[in-house]
Amino acid sequence: MIRFRRFPDAWRRFDVTVRDLPFAVLLAGLSLVPWLTGYGTRLGDLPNRPFDAYTAGVVALECMPLAVRRRWPAVCLLLVSVGFAVDQIRGYHTAAGTALPIALLSAGIHLDHHRRATAVLLSVAYVPLALALDGAGSPEGLWGFTTFYVMLAIAWGIGGWVRRTRAAEAEHRRYVAETTRLAERTRIARELHDVVTHHVTAMVVQAEAARYLTAAPERLDQTLTAVTDTGRRAISDLRHLLDLLNPEHHAEPVGDLHALVEQTRNAGQPVELAEDGGPSGRAGSADAVAYRVVQEALTNALKYAHGSRTVVRVRHGAKEIDVEVSTDGGGSRAASPGGSGRGLTGLRDRVEVLGGEFTAAPRPGGGFVVQARIPS
Repeated sequence: MIRFRRFPDAWRRFDVTVRDLPFAVLLAGLSLVPWLTGYGTRLGDLPNRPFDAYTAGVVALECMPLAVRRRWPAVCLLLVSVGFAVDQIRGYHTAAGTALPIALLSAGIHLDHHRRATAVLLSVAYVPLALALDGAGSPEGLWGFTTFYVMLAIAWGIGGWVRRTRAAEAEHRRYVAETTRLAERTRIARELHDVVTHHVTAMVVQAEAARYLTAAPERLDQTLTAVTDTGRRAISDLRHLLDLLNPEHHAEPVGDLHALVEQTRNAGQPVELAEDGGPSGRAGSADAVAYRVVQEALTNALKYAHGSRTVVRVRHGAKEIDVEVSTDGGGSRAASPGGSGRGLTGLRDRVEVLGGEFTAAPRPGGGFVVQARIPS
């Protein structure tokens, strides 16, 4: 069952041409089945011609380009159109004629450049096809040819509508991500004053108290240590805040999980990484948020469970990214600035604004676990 569930994710990792090829082969095979002869598209309603030596070539010309319908939609549409014209003029009327509206739909979705020119050229090319069929004795008439053209135009229009819908969804995701970043920067700007005031005030008070402890070396050492710890916390918080408030901080690049894990191992933390799949590269911030979840969880493991075994599991699914970082108990606190909890709170906000789920809590048997489900 687990392997079956992972099959769709593994299939999506193949090149898009490989994924589209089986459908092209299937349609070509069905088009050559004898009992399907005459049940294909009949533009012009010419008499059926029995299959001959050219039939397989025509069927291949119509169907096989569908394997590249998303990678090279213009090339696919051109080849399929030529094959369709030969199919209809020779009167094969195979099921491969279905490839034309499919190619039009795919071109409407995936064609990036010269869309209007492509539509005009196809419309112009349709005229000589209709004239050739009419000259071959087609009883279709003007109304029949016009109706078929409108059906093809509808297929192209549906593709364009799907394209616009997807673009709008991608823009909405970018808008949500940008709004999240702006809201976080605004919140951090308000917190900046409180962070600086708190830490600096504590340092001043502690340094002032140290003046009167010269006769008590042990207490003096404790106070100076507290000043040092407070300074470290201030530096850590300020660096984080200033990075986010930097005007050049427009986009958040997706980091390398393997490099992050290796860096944590070099710091003395035994970390195991199990990653299923890889970043999709699609527009949006899901991959970046997943990386930040792992980064913050490993940082906390270094701070609060230094030396404890830590396991990172990341699964890149078709619709979501699942992250789990678990740390065993029994480690020691590293000599580094402590945290205030804002890191996990910020991660929860990031995950939830994308419609995901985030939890961070102690494990029943000891240790700590961070889990996140992030829609992609």
